[in-house]
Amino acid sequence: MVQFKEVKIPEGDLIQTKNGKIEAGDHPIIGVLRGDGIGLDITPVMQHVVDEAVNKAYGGQRGIAWCPLYAGLEGLHHYGTEFPDETVEAIRYLKVAIKGPFTTPIGEETHVCLYCAHQQYHGGKCDKCGREDGVTKRFRSINVRFRQRLDLYACVRPVRYFEGVPSPNKYASKVNFILFRENTEDVYAGYDYERGSEVATAIIKLIKDMTGREIRSDSGIGVKPISEFGSKRLMRAALKWAIQQNLPSVTIVHKGNIMKFTEGSFKKWAYEVAAEEFGDKTITEKEVWDNFDGKVPEGKILIKDRIADSIFQQIQTRPDEYSVLALPNLEGDFLSDAAIALVGGLGLGPGSNMSDEIGLFEATHGTAPKYTGMDKVNPGSIILSAVMMLNHMGWSEAGDLIINGMEKAIHDAVVTYDLARLMRREGREDVTEVSCSGFGQAIIDRM
Repeated sequence: MVQFKEVKIPEGDLIQTKNGKIEAGDHPIIGVLRGDGIGLDITPVMQHVVDEAVNKAYGGQRGIAWCPLYAGLEGLHHYGTEFPDETVEAIRYLKVAIKGPFTTPIGEETHVCLYCAHQQYHGGKCDKCGREDGVTKRFRSINVRFRQRLDLYACVRPVRYFEGVPSPNKYASKVNFILFRENTEDVYAGYDYERGSEVATAIIKLIKDMTGREIRSDSGIGVKPISEFGSKRLMRAALKWAIQQNLPSVTIVHKGNIMKFTEGSFKKWAYEVAAEEFGDKTITEKEVWDNFDGKVPEGKILIKDRIADSIFQQIQTRPDEYSVLALPNLEGDFLSDAAIALVGGLGLGPGSNMSDEIGLFEATHGTAPKYTGMDKVNPGSIILSAVMMLNHMGWSEAGDLIINGMEKAIHDAVVTYDLARLMRREGREDVTEVSCSGFGQAIIDRM
């Protein structure tokens, strides 16, 4: 067994992947990163719910060996850095991990406090919360760096409606699709250069020299790489999912009408994968209309594409026409959060970051530091992400119990403050507002 400095590997079964399939054993070792802010509240609740579901589903014959891993504030305390190399290697070793949210600096300040997310121009004591052991130099997103270091090329986000959750959209009950967002390229690749920097200046000069086109000298410059390799493997993963789940369509989402050689190429390469590798199982919209009078032949998955502008409208007006969507990184980021809003908000939005070997499951919202330690916020996102994790391991019986418990808790209006507020606004009078841990227990009681 590999030895680590701070990570203590518990007794249990190391997860393996063989021929593209997970072998988990009866006591799989799973990495858990609590996260920053409300991660400290929601992550333990998730673990409790998962442990109870696994115990109930398998009569005590199976159980998860949780392995604490550290990043963000806990990484700073254990290693002196918010993004420890050992944590990356531990996830690579364990194959499966789940994490809470992490602080992401968003301004131009040089330092950020990982307790309260305050940003300032010096290290040492935080000017806002007064803590002296949580301020570190500004850094790039921890989430993005996990994706890039571990080559977690697919961000997988299921979006579905839970009956009883107030939604602003009258078609919310028809929402049930999954997004496959390319995770390592596009503007999130990190090629982002400050105005006046050496690289930005050089790029501006290069473009003028090569094309004659002028970019204002006071511009910040970002580079948007989208590769054939990255596009094709993302589409391949989306198609495999559609085939395994017997879903009717895969929709390629892009802005290729404007960005012809990045997102336009993404569309082209996605179609190529469908035709060349899955041609016996797929059919394009054009083929359907040219040869089958608009009716998809039995046993075929429809491959179609939509401009990003259009898809934002269509998931609101006719969401049941979509089952799997494959998107470049930026479009996927926008659309996944917009889609979750259709069904009631980020509190119930699960997500995972996947490669062919590794699954890193996550809460899809922010750290909300003002609520840290209050046992208040909705843990639904990380709990539903844990359901994805259980299904990934082949433990769907435990995942189904959690879904069943959550559906009943929401139906009974035993919910956290965010959903309680919405339900009362809709005129519901039988709402029982519970804490973060109380919602976890409500799920357990109704499994």
